[in-house]
Amino acid sequence: MQVTMLFHESPEGFAARTAGGAEGEAFWGAWRAYAGALNEAGIVRGGNALMPPATGVIVKRRGDAPQVLDGPYAETKEQLGGYIVIEVADMDAAIAWAARCPAAATGAVEIRPVLPMNG
Repeated sequence: MQVTMLFHESPEGFAARTAGGAEGEAFWGAWRAYAGALNEAGIVRGGNALMPPATGVIVKRRGDAPQVLDGPYAETKEQLGGYIVIEVADMDAAIAWAARCPAAATGAVEIRPVLPMNG
């Protein structure tokens, strides 16, 4: 089964992405190790890190006119920081991989099965 793991990171996690020195190396070192383990297992099907929420917009359409809202949007501390699509045997395997994710320690990892597209 394919699942998408959505990484919800804390503001501190987003700040660590661009921090120098030991803080930045600790952040990226943990992510490199995690991504390496996923790749070594051969289960990665895609994914990307995302820029901080303040760099994005939300677009809604009400009637004929689009409404554009600048980020951040959610009324929560954690924001979507990235995602990886993996292929695993079952949800238990996906949970095991999510528990190993660096974001699980300071934010959260949401797991959603991918909806198969017929056609």
